[in-house]
Amino acid sequence: MTKNRFKRMRQIGLAALVLAFVLAGPGRAMIMTVKGPTFNLTATDDFIQTPDGGAYYMFGYANSGGGGMGMGMGMARMSYPGPTLDVNEGDFVTVNLINNLTVPVSIVFPGQTGVMAMGDSNGLLTAEADPNGGMATYTFVASHPGTYLYHSGTNPELQIEMGLLGALIVRPAGQPEGENWAYNHADSAYDYETLFLLTEIDPVIHDLAACGMWDQIDLTEYWPVYWFINGRCAPDTMLMADHPLLPTQPHDCMPRIHPGERLLMRVIGGGRDAHPFHTHGNNFLMIAQDGRLLSGVDGADLAVSDFTLATFPGQTYDALFSWTGAGLGWDIYGHDPNDELDPGEYAPDHGKPIPVTLPTAQQDLTFGAFYSGSPYLGGMGTLPPGEGGMNMNGGFFYMWHSHNEKEMVNNDIFPGGLMTMFIVEPHGVPID
Repeated sequence: MTKNRFKRMRQIGLAALVLAFVLAGPGRAMIMTVKGPTFNLTATDDFIQTPDGGAYYMFGYANSGGGGMGMGMGMARMSYPGPTLDVNEGDFVTVNLINNLTVPVSIVFPGQTGVMAMGDSNGLLTAEADPNGGMATYTFVASHPGTYLYHSGTNPELQIEMGLLGALIVRPAGQPEGENWAYNHADSAYDYETLFLLTEIDPVIHDLAACGMWDQIDLTEYWPVYWFINGRCAPDTMLMADHPLLPTQPHDCMPRIHPGERLLMRVIGGGRDAHPFHTHGNNFLMIAQDGRLLSGVDGADLAVSDFTLATFPGQTYDALFSWTGAGLGWDIYGHDPNDELDPGEYAPDHGKPIPVTLPTAQQDLTFGAFYSGSPYLGGMGTLPPGEGGMNMNGGFFYMWHSHNEKEMVNNDIFPGGLMTMFIVEPHGVPID
């Protein structure tokens, strides 16, 4: 058996195990964050894993402030990407940085105004923490709600590639009690949220760095072959958050909602390449970019409906996604016309039959891994031995992925890369 064939079979087998584990476990509805307004981060190093069997040397910010992600076994451990910092609008934010690396590092906060920085030395963009135990502190007032990126301001063309970046979420001060708003506007209300921090790496750079051959790294020959959502390549994106198999890659990404609910997509271009991120199943509504609502004169709504989000380096986007089955032309629940409506159901299609004749014999069907045995949401049916089994709740599965074909592989092995699954679950299936 060739090495590539072995890797391909390993990935396909891992995908089956991942999805079976994920759907058997508790749901994920919100982003795993570290609550502020004070954060203690450590710049350190470790290795990450890729689903094709690779292991690559990385830098990363570790949460050294106690609790939260990246704190396996009670100790601060590097996280790729760094901890997602979570603050409220109006908070006075303090980020303390300790540098355990052998090179100077720092942090910059694009989109934040009035950042004050104190450190061991002054770098080109901000104050830096010197190698081997140096320190720096950054303070600012989180004056605008939204989704933001933070990253190293020291040699950023290399240190971002090495993993020194993360997400910052500023939550609005004006949202009503018990509701979730992305901004101080009722139209930004959502039920669930998911982070999509998109990056890529060139393993040649990381292999040279692991050997201390920094002078041999040529960034003009940059050629990434791994693409990540929240620091994981597919199918690892679908493993649970803080999974013990991925101790330095704690962030998951597999959004799930019920019909009629709204998912807030917090999308960040974290690397140096553009990534067209495509949502199967429905259009999304992009409501904000770079932490600012898309609105015009007198509050005119400038939100954009689209099915592929052109994500560019350094930019952030907030989008709302919802699904009811509208436009399918048939009742997704298989109702009779006199049945009651289900929550979130698209009423104009209530009671309409599927406009095709469904096969009645199992030998007339081709079974996919996500087929529950029924075409209806929440429906289950008979499956042949060894077929299906990854759809325990009778949900509808959609692949969300990069529209650059080469980005759906792990070092040229398909499937993988910048891809995950979005699931519409029937009401009654817990997601929280």
